[in-house]
Amino acid sequence: MSRLHYPNARFLISAPTLATCPADTGDEVAFAGRSNAGKSSAINALTHQKALARTSKTPGRTQLINFFSLGDDLERRLVDLPGYGFAKVPEAVKREWQHHLSDYLQHRASLRGLVLVMDVRHPLSEFDQTLLGWADDKAMPVHILLTKADKLKSGAAKNALHQVRNRLREWEDLVSLQLFSALKHQGIDEAHARLDLWLAGETAD
Repeated sequence: MSRLHYPNARFLISAPTLATCPADTGDEVAFAGRSNAGKSSAINALTHQKALARTSKTPGRTQLINFFSLGDDLERRLVDLPGYGFAKVPEAVKREWQHHLSDYLQHRASLRGLVLVMDVRHPLSEFDQTLLGWADDKAMPVHILLTKADKLKSGAAKNALHQVRNRLREWEDLVSLQLFSALKHQGIDEAHARLDLWLAGETAD
């Protein structure tokens, strides 16, 4: 069982820029992904809450860097980064989001790992690969959630997992991955084990 109390997670602050983020101390894990990949749903499933991270039928609703503390422990945080991809906003606004996203990923000292959320049916978009390249440069560990696994039959989902793993062999020292379904609560324990490793110093199995 996890030592961390994910159901106690609560909203801390929304920050438009790196300068307005909480103090850069402690440990935090950031969630990144395409706007329609199910990032907010994954955060809600992992914290056993229905509306901690805002979800919307309109992709791209997350426009700020949203911080959640694990209860009263302000030194351990989950971070919901702006979604990328299908957001229906002006290009100038989208470029500004990407600038702040890059700023956070490049300079946030308390960042311990990145959870990269991908729809299992549409993995490894161009931006996903850009983020993996950044993580490689920074030697930042990445855990990939292949979400919406319930949309595929079991065999097809496992085949997709295998294909993504094969495509990421060059990054296997930094990247781990799993199938995940927020709707069916599939893969939550496995994801918690990875978060524990980063946030609580747990030993990996």
